[in-house]
Amino acid sequence: MEIVFALSIGVLTGSGVWLILRSRTFQVIMGLLLLSYAVNLFIFGGGLLSVGLPPLIDPDVAFNSEDYANPVPQALVLTAIVIGFATTALFLVLLLAQRGLTNTDHVDGSEGKE
Repeated sequence: MEIVFALSIGVLTGSGVWLILRSRTFQVIMGLLLLSYAVNLFIFGGGLLSVGLPPLIDPDVAFNSEDYANPVPQALVLTAIVIGFATTALFLVLLLAQRGLTNTDHVDGSEGKE
């Protein structure tokens, strides 16, 4: 399972970098989205997720850190998802504004070179 997880992070990262290097604005936005998904998976996997463990500490039971889930990776990924959504919305508004002003969505202003 670890190899599938690592390969998915690698494919998302490689695809995101490749799309960021493209000249069209929409492809750059999609590349940033793929990179943010790769980083979210990396953070999520690096947090050593525990399945079936309670996230809250029970005051009636003696505390042992191995008996509880770590809430930090989930909180970081949830925050990153919200920030990524807001950033994507901002980029899409900028894309529409650029398209309205220049009648093209190329980053360098060239038309028809692809």
